[in-house]
Amino acid sequence: MDVLCVGIAVADAIGYPIDVIPEKARLALFDRMELHLGGCPLNTAVALSRMGISSGLIAKVGNDGFGDFIVNDLGKEGVDTRGIARGDDASTSFTFIMVSSDGERRFLHTLGANAKFSFQDVNLSLMDEAKILSIGGAYLMPAFDGEGAAQTLQAARQKGLITSLDTAYNDRIEDWLALMQPCFPHLDYFLPSIEEAEAISGQSAPEDMAKFFMDQGCGVVAIKCGGEGSYLLTEDGGRHFPVYKVAPVDTSGAGDSWVAGFLCGLLKELSLDECVLLGNATAAHCIQAVGCTAGIKSLQEIQAFQKEQDCKA
Repeated sequence: MDVLCVGIAVADAIGYPIDVIPEKARLALFDRMELHLGGCPLNTAVALSRMGISSGLIAKVGNDGFGDFIVNDLGKEGVDTRGIARGDDASTSFTFIMVSSDGERRFLHTLGANAKFSFQDVNLSLMDEAKILSIGGAYLMPAFDGEGAAQTLQAARQKGLITSLDTAYNDRIEDWLALMQPCFPHLDYFLPSIEEAEAISGQSAPEDMAKFFMDQGCGVVAIKCGGEGSYLLTEDGGRHFPVYKVAPVDTSGAGDSWVAGFLCGLLKELSLDECVLLGNATAAHCIQAVGCTAGIKSLQEIQAFQKEQDCKA
């Protein structure tokens, strides 16, 4: 496989549109509910597969119906599932996503089996088949974050893989930097969203965040800034990249799709600027449909969209 994604796997129940949360003992109606695959590295793996890049997932799910759903639907998407561990010690992770009329979302989440996922669940032999190892959902895996993630990245580096890591927000984290520091020396690409980047670095501007991470030992840093686009810092300096203008339906999975586009660009040997723009374009497709990956098209379609939009740094 080209990319081996590692981290959380989630069953996402998406309700749309939900603009008002009812008071206790009261009922509110919304139009529809859908069950989707979710979890940062899972979304990235599916998006890559849809773009024509072979991908696999290392994660943990429960021996339950939601676990069956994840494994079966990943197979339908063409994602290699040999790295998914299953256990009776916890249920499959689950998120209820409330999508408002303007496309923004609220989340209710239970960690489930993701809380049990550890370095011992990582099938190291699968790294022999991959070119890139990408960790996603950092800060939502208490038994893996920190030293477990660092061990995984180090093992991948020793096998000659390119390494990357993406983050997720967790309001229960007390020391964001301490958990991430063991990973920094083993990262070729650090790809956080701006909320987590701010919490880790203590900085308020993307330029200062990225410099902080590079000083910590990261190779290349790209920060996803939501509607403000992306910021890339390399040894040659930093630059901002604007978003592609589309009408958002659901922003779920936008950052994970961005990572897929960026990694796809690396595999296609694009310049780093082009990788970031491909990430922006992939995210733009993601947010035009309900669900974390439903809007993802083939690489050819996404690149045709880029030519039409002519979005430059």
